[in-house]
Amino acid sequence: MAVQRRRPTSVDVAKASSVSRATVSYVLNGAANQVISAETRRRVLEAAERLGYAPYAPARALRSGRSDVILFLIPEWPIGPAIASLIEHLSARLADANLTLVVHAHPRAGRPVGELWKTITPAAVINHQALSAAEETAARRTGMLVVTPRGKTFLPFQRSIGELQVQHLVQAGHGRLGFALPDDDRLLAFSTPRLEGATRACVQLGLPKPAGRTVPLDAVVAGYAVQQWRAEEPRVTAVCAYNDEVGLAVLAGMRTQKLTAPQDLAVIGVDDIPAARLCAPALTTVATGMAAFGEHLADLVSCSLHGKPRPPRPTEDVLKVIRRQTT
Repeated sequence: MAVQRRRPTSVDVAKASSVSRATVSYVLNGAANQVISAETRRRVLEAAERLGYAPYAPARALRSGRSDVILFLIPEWPIGPAIASLIEHLSARLADANLTLVVHAHPRAGRPVGELWKTITPAAVINHQALSAAEETAARRTGMLVVTPRGKTFLPFQRSIGELQVQHLVQAGHGRLGFALPDDDRLLAFSTPRLEGATRACVQLGLPKPAGRTVPLDAVVAGYAVQQWRAEEPRVTAVCAYNDEVGLAVLAGMRTQKLTAPQDLAVIGVDDIPAARLCAPALTTVATGMAAFGEHLADLVSCSLHGKPRPPRPTEDVLKVIRRQTT
């Protein structure tokens, strides 16, 4: 049976560098009001590195009154290119403020989230649709800073994506549209309002509601959805895909039917992932400004920690159709 190695402590570092534990604390915490010689500082840092010592986060938080960790809680979403871009820019912006991001996609059947933040003692929790109202209230009662992006703008923003897809396809001359839905129910928070937005736009323009079909990331099965759209009366001539990955699946399904875009069926996706630019034909898409949202969340946290007013949220102006070869 393997013996678990004991975690190095500041006492071990003090012994290895022949200084007091207080000196180790001054060096590793960068105390500005202590005069430490360059030689002593070097010995402490080398000993800490040699032993693999890292300050224990909860203890450091108790001493300083706040940790530098920001916990980003999201539901059990697939981390695709769009969410990854948001996380990347959120992390980079927080790093500029000397804060460290920890991302947790909370499983629906996972242990209580409260156990997680008790372990890592974050400076703040960003609750992005992961906590219920009751859970968020319980967290605030503990004195924890919980930052919640304004949920009332989420659904309108997602609906605007579907509306913009429809507007683009109608301007391109299409009057009967389909909507390609993902086969992952974890994405309902996004796919449902996007379909609602597309439906509303069609109704406002006097068009039939879009014919919704579930399109998995499987060329053969996607081909069946393409067949069904073409069998509609009147025939579907263009498809709004939930995102670029689903849009690529539609294109793959079209290839199984020896069809081409946009001659036989036009397709527009969402997110502007790299594969959308590189596929042939290149996929028309809606860019959603995930970089701007990531930076906004970071600024929202920083302002909340320092008692400043909330920064303005990015508007729907970040949405932009990038027309390529499939429309």
